[in-house]
Amino acid sequence: MPENEKSKICGIVMPISSIDGCLENHWSEVLVILNEAIEDAGFEGNLVSNADDVGIIHKRIIQNLYENPIVVCDVSCKNPNVMFELGLRLAFDKPTIIIKDDKTSYSFDTSAIEHLEYPRDLRFSQIVEFKKKLAEKISATYKKSTTDQNYTTFLKHFGEFKIAKIDQKEIPGQEYILEELKNLRRAINLMERGNPIKKVSRHFSESDIDLCLGHSGEPDLSSQMKMLIDHPALRNVGIRELDPEHFHLIAEVKPDYPVGIIKDEIESIIGNRLRNRSTKIFSGESEK
Repeated sequence: MPENEKSKICGIVMPISSIDGCLENHWSEVLVILNEAIEDAGFEGNLVSNADDVGIIHKRIIQNLYENPIVVCDVSCKNPNVMFELGLRLAFDKPTIIIKDDKTSYSFDTSAIEHLEYPRDLRFSQIVEFKKKLAEKISATYKKSTTDQNYTTFLKHFGEFKIAKIDQKEIPGQEYILEELKNLRRAINLMERGNPIKKVSRHFSESDIDLCLGHSGEPDLSSQMKMLIDHPALRNVGIRELDPEHFHLIAEVKPDYPVGIIKDEIESIIGNRLRNRSTKIFSGESEK
């Protein structure tokens, strides 16, 4: 394999905790075996749950399942997480090699795909042969996937399908840092005293939603704020104090959501809350 391909990542999907009588140290030994075979093929093995940065593990797994040039998946013991991740990789229809031990039966849905088999007891002589076959399979599969326009791992054998994709976009480093700082600020404010309402600077950047809450002191919107913070279309939800006792509700609408519709929905929710509040104050009732 050319020198510039030696650093390519080969993702690894496999059990890592005890299951079906196989303890954690068993899977640690299997991982060593897989990494040796992957290295022999000129790749660098990496569990799809691993990453250089700190982040949400589910996002990391899906991103690696989508981006890794080739993936080796060990379905031994039919670990539910492994089977789910295999399903995702096959939905992306990207190069995938399935392996299993000799004690695990085939699954109906994936039985049509070739499986490389190794002994569960990890007998040395058979493991040596298995590593050789796996290394050859990795090299051959990757080469075919990059040279054959009609290559398919699974889906195209059964008809024409629209392959699942993950939207990706490049943004300037400064914009990325600012966005991460916004998210960090939001997380810190949510943790402080368990208070769902966060105050932000009056110089806060332009927001998709900027709703005046009146001039009668800080609004009590605890239940509404919890709902808004959890709203799937919103981010950076907060309360902005323009002047003493003058507050605005602000929020950004996430991409792919219609700003106008979401804005109308939020204005309706908060508007009803403010109308109820005004009615109670006018009638002399206290808010509960």
